[in-house]
Amino acid sequence: MRNQSPVARAKTREVVVFVLGNEEYGVDILKVQEIRGYGKVTPIPSAPDYLKGVFNLRGHIVPVIDMRVKFGLKDATYDSLTVVIILRIGPRVIGVVVDGVSDVIDLGEKDVKAAPALGSVVDQVFLAGVATQDDRMVLLLDIEKFLSSSDLNLLAQVADLAAAGPA
Repeated sequence: MRNQSPVARAKTREVVVFVLGNEEYGVDILKVQEIRGYGKVTPIPSAPDYLKGVFNLRGHIVPVIDMRVKFGLKDATYDSLTVVIILRIGPRVIGVVVDGVSDVIDLGEKDVKAAPALGSVVDQVFLAGVATQDDRMVLLLDIEKFLSSSDLNLLAQVADLAAAGPA
């Protein structure tokens, strides 16, 4: 991208590609704060099954969502390739557990198509589009729509409760 004109650079975007099962998903790199190996999280009693718990990230309590569970995929296993992508969504910071991160890709306007109506475990409403490069296809998530406002509010409450500590 360094040799592109400013106009060409403005029409491209970088996407972090992560893997869940056999599918690749992408999220805008500007939403990604960091990527970490999966570690111990503190479970929250009575939380939805997709909410694995919270962990302390340099003094900030971060709620962690398992994307396999959120997508309704079976058999979430945690191994050395499992990672947590730390996302910044507005003022909130959340972690999402994925099977692995494959790479970062540059996408131009011609690489992104409209979201399909069928064929994915993710509701079309949550897709920002489908990126295609050569024979590769990456489902682009609109992470803000995916994590509905009610989910974000729940995550904020969990983080606030965990930060407050025991009563």
